[in-house]
Amino acid sequence: MLAAKSFDIPKRLVWEAYLKVKANSGAPGVDGQTIDAFEKDLKNNLYRLWNRMSSGTYFPPPVLRVKVPKRSGGERELGIPTVADRIAQTAVKMALEPEVEPQFHLDSYGYRPRRSAIDAVRRARERCWKFDWVLDLDIRAFFDSLDHDLVMRAVKRYTTARWVLLYIERWLKAPVQMSDGTLEPRSKGTPQGGVVSPVLANVFLHLVLDTWLAEHHPDTPFERYADDVLVHCRTEQRAEAILQAVKKRLQRCRLDVHPQKTKIVYCKDANRLGSGAHEKFDFLGFTFRPRSAKNRRGALFVSFGPAISDAAATEIRRTMYRGWRLRTRTDKNLDDLANMFNPKLRGWISYYGSFYRSALCPVFRPLDRALAKWARRKFKRLRGHKRRAMKWLEGIARRQPTLFAHWPLFHEDRRLRVGSRMS
Repeated sequence: MLAAKSFDIPKRLVWEAYLKVKANSGAPGVDGQTIDAFEKDLKNNLYRLWNRMSSGTYFPPPVLRVKVPKRSGGERELGIPTVADRIAQTAVKMALEPEVEPQFHLDSYGYRPRRSAIDAVRRARERCWKFDWVLDLDIRAFFDSLDHDLVMRAVKRYTTARWVLLYIERWLKAPVQMSDGTLEPRSKGTPQGGVVSPVLANVFLHLVLDTWLAEHHPDTPFERYADDVLVHCRTEQRAEAILQAVKKRLQRCRLDVHPQKTKIVYCKDANRLGSGAHEKFDFLGFTFRPRSAKNRRGALFVSFGPAISDAAATEIRRTMYRGWRLRTRTDKNLDDLANMFNPKLRGWISYYGSFYRSALCPVFRPLDRALAKWARRKFKRLRGHKRRAMKWLEGIARRQPTLFAHWPLFHEDRRLRVGSRMS
């Protein structure tokens, strides 16, 4: 007779968690095991994982620390779990999410079903038109500073499932493996890169910030995407008062406001004659600032709105120039290059082109100059002829305007040609 399991975890849940992990792909963790390697003995691997989780004997391995570029520029440290651990975390997330998701605030956008960063940026734009001031709030080292006891208290508000609570606590305490192989114990924080970390962040900040703001300061709407927060106010004095109140609230919850990155911003436009110490801010890869716009009659005016940030634009250019190494790919033809790079280009354009699309033209212009350099290396007749190579590329763009995903951007702005300088 089989011994009873400590926890009733459906095998189907683990299987569905595996399918989600497989769909998301991802890098290997400390054991170096890829998803393909895990699948070579899939049935036994999944059974062992389910068996250990059901019996309470599953202990997560260390997470692998890696550095990746931020969408807005700079680097972020991630903790990469093993494939098996990602499946285990996904199973817990799938069990916890239906209990917490209906409780979350409407203006919480990060890592939630049917909500996106673009939704948050769009709502922020609308409110910047209505409210003169924005508190651009930065929580210092949020994911690295989360207090484990407070996180567990928050999660217990929404679930009594013992196995969910047990494994969340074990994941919070799992050590981090550094690049040199040494292990670093963790007494606080939750690693970015963990499947369950975004849910824990949302649960924690829902109680610490969202519900608190809604209850104590209902006149100040906000947008929150994970730990990126904007609070809208009608006056500078009100924004300063909210900032002081938020500082005290976060300190009670063992978090701090970043003093340099947090600022109060004046949303200056054609109808606002005042000024502020700060008149722009970055949010989710976009810079909000005064910009020229056209009204319905086609007349120009100054609006306050978002476009791709300088940091995001710089990171895109760096990826295209250093990461793609176009000049060395003379073994490829132009169609090959388009097929290689268009998925990435479409992703950037889809996201950053959601607002002030013309701001992307100067971002992608260096790509055309790189394509012209590639052509000079590949074709003898173009060697040493910069102008001729660019004319050759412009001719292809006229005949095949959608060959590269960014070329339609230049056709949308009739002042610009492929590779030309902005007037």
